[in-house]
Amino acid sequence: MLMPHGRGELAAMILPPTLLSFVTTLGIPSSIIYVVRKINSDIDKTIATGLWMTLLISSISTLAGIFLLPLWLGRQYSPAVIHWGQWYLSTTPIMALGMTGRAILEAKGQFSRSNLLLLFTPGVTFTGLLLLFAAHRLTPFSAAACYTVGAIPALFLMLLWVFPFMGSRVHFGVVAARQLLGYGLRSFWIDLLGTMALQVDQVLVINLLSPSAMGLYGVILSLSRMFNLFQLSVVMVLFPKAAGRPTETVIELAEGAARMSTIITGLCCGIAAIFGPVVLRLLYGAEYAADARSLRLLLLEVTISGAVFILSQAFMALGHPGVVAILQGIGLSVTIPTMLWLVPKLGVEGAAISLLVSTVCRFVLVYLGFRFILKVRTPQLMPRVGDFTILNDQVRKIFQRAI
Repeated sequence: MLMPHGRGELAAMILPPTLLSFVTTLGIPSSIIYVVRKINSDIDKTIATGLWMTLLISSISTLAGIFLLPLWLGRQYSPAVIHWGQWYLSTTPIMALGMTGRAILEAKGQFSRSNLLLLFTPGVTFTGLLLLFAAHRLTPFSAAACYTVGAIPALFLMLLWVFPFMGSRVHFGVVAARQLLGYGLRSFWIDLLGTMALQVDQVLVINLLSPSAMGLYGVILSLSRMFNLFQLSVVMVLFPKAAGRPTETVIELAEGAARMSTIITGLCCGIAAIFGPVVLRLLYGAEYAADARSLRLLLLEVTISGAVFILSQAFMALGHPGVVAILQGIGLSVTIPTMLWLVPKLGVEGAAISLLVSTVCRFVLVYLGFRFILKVRTPQLMPRVGDFTILNDQVRKIFQRAI
């Protein structure tokens, strides 16, 4: 309904709060999981302190983002887009608190509730978009409100579930803050660089591409990123389960998870590479289906990046988050110059190529990090017959339950 130009304006308004909520966490969500699972002392104060720290840091980043947004968007976007984008930045603390709340639930083993929160926000967003469509009020500005303000109901639900873990101790604790920052500042660089690896393309192309080209890129990127759900589901369980385990157990968990999720993601992405252009034409129109090559490059990239994300959890679980941060930083340093070089020449396809090159670099570095940094064997990532047997058994169980 918005067409590529309107879709580009929408991306310019909803990307900043999402990006800020990820890159200004100081590693608190990962640190809460590690501290609760590994140290397991004074948990109530640790949880309360983590929430207070998240609120403070995200609020400061929001103020900075409001002043910097006009410089970021430049002259490509209208004053109205910039104005409303600044207003929507106020939802950054809501999104940040949501991430910390999900980490608390996962640290306590409540993965079903964490999953429900992940579903709740897009459910509210989708409902709002349908209502706007029915009322003939769907514009880039009203759609942006659905994407940003839609996180508020999930915040209240999260607080309802998390408060019992704190008891009556809802105040800030200095000792707890030191514990969280001790691990968090090291893992923060993984969160930051991992987020930038996923979103630096959008950060740059917003300024390098026209709103129409940005709208086209945003749609095909969203289609490819749908297949991140397999890796995200694995990581949600892998890190809390692996933290505090013996080294060899962690390696086995990570390599098995990486193999299985890559098999599933690769199969799904292969199907999407064949039928993706047809789906884009049916759902969005012919304007979005013209760049099938960029879509296929992004599907290959998302398959490899998922393996990188899962293997990184082994370093996190073994207490070496800074190592992954350095390795990802090296890989990310390839993205920015490559994108600045290729996007002006090749447009959307240049952005896709840049992401793929960077992801391959990060995969090689993380994989070699097992041998040369952790001093352990490298993970066995080639699919095995047993992997397909396990996959077949699990699929059969799912169908049996459904029947």
